[in-house]
Amino acid sequence: MANILGIGNATLDIINTVDGYPAENDEVRSISQRIVRGGNVANTLVVLSQLGHDCTWGGVCVNDLFGQQIIADLDSYAINIDYCKLESQGSVPTSYVTLNKRNGSRTIVHHRNLPEYNFTDFKTIDITDFDWIHFEGRNIIEIAKMLARVREKYPNILTSLEVEKPRINIDSLFSQVDFLLFSKFFAKNYIPTDDAALFLQNIRKLSANNLICAWGADGAYALDTAENILYSNAYPPSQIIDTLGAGDTFNAGIIDSLCKQQDLAIALEHGCKIASKKCGQIGFKGLQII
Repeated sequence: MANILGIGNATLDIINTVDGYPAENDEVRSISQRIVRGGNVANTLVVLSQLGHDCTWGGVCVNDLFGQQIIADLDSYAINIDYCKLESQGSVPTSYVTLNKRNGSRTIVHHRNLPEYNFTDFKTIDITDFDWIHFEGRNIIEIAKMLARVREKYPNILTSLEVEKPRINIDSLFSQVDFLLFSKFFAKNYIPTDDAALFLQNIRKLSANNLICAWGADGAYALDTAENILYSNAYPPSQIIDTLGAGDTFNAGIIDSLCKQQDLAIALEHGCKIASKKCGQIGFKGLQII
């Protein structure tokens, strides 16, 4: 199995499940509430660890009760936290999630009062033995420096970038990574279209590398370096229960397959299948069984 480093967020998720999403100015009672560890890269690493990979997190956390909860959860999944930067001030990034029981949709309000992981932090990591480094598409200037260091000193390490949200100058990173993992939300903000293949062909102008885009209930698409458009069905579960983290799980499935030397078409199918399993259950435990 592979030795994988993830650079990005770990958060505290406060998840309120409701029986139908409320209208503005409504006051509703939640069916249940969970307070759990979240964060895009942290979620992806949790899935990858269950799939048998050795995972390390590079990110920032606060040394308080909530931060300790996050660290304890990552430790329970055997994720190495030696390169976590602990801050004494600020607060744990928190996502307030409204989960609609009727269709599994989730609406998120995020609060952050914490510095981002930066290039100085990244330089403290001995990345010699890593096979893959996965970056969350945030803190663009600092990630550009990290990617430049990897390309210059460790060109054999494969890299991936999650592109979930539109951010200023994020497209400057597109040519610097081996695999780009786009969300449907980003795609539809980049070019108004319901055609994922058209979106990927537009991105081709910015990167000659492998392009991947999850398209929700319509499956996922990829454009490989040989200019082949690839597609996988979505494999929906019998009941959609919780879509929170489905994209992070899809990304983990892609990385898992590629680390096993499987081709991109197989990786795309694997990503869709494991993301489907995630949508059919609460949380991330047991996602190694698909």
